[in-house]
Amino acid sequence: MANYRGGRINEEYKREISNLIQNEIKDPRLTAMISVTDVQVTKDLRYAKVYVSIFTKDDEEKKSNLEALKRSSGFVRKAIGQKVNLRHTPEIIFELDDSINYGMHMDELIHKISKE
Repeated sequence: MANYRGGRINEEYKREISNLIQNEIKDPRLTAMISVTDVQVTKDLRYAKVYVSIFTKDDEEKKSNLEALKRSSGFVRKAIGQKVNLRHTPEIIFELDDSINYGMHMDELIHKISKE
């Protein structure tokens, strides 16, 4: 698979999965705002790692939202298979992406040091 094709597939999956999470998943356990930050589809199109940021103050709520997303991976896979026409529909694996929280923490530390 050419590199540019892989990038296009990743972006297409990212857009479609974001749309599914925002509009079509009706799980009452999803209470926080969820953002898809990145999608990495393997070259053989068997697996897709979906990195999500969950915006909530409580870690327990973050874990329950991630668990609800993992439980809905079959629905997401089926819906993606209907919308994106590929030979194989990859298995969806949701992973938590804490890079935004880490960046905000670093920003706070930098501001704290600069005030001193």
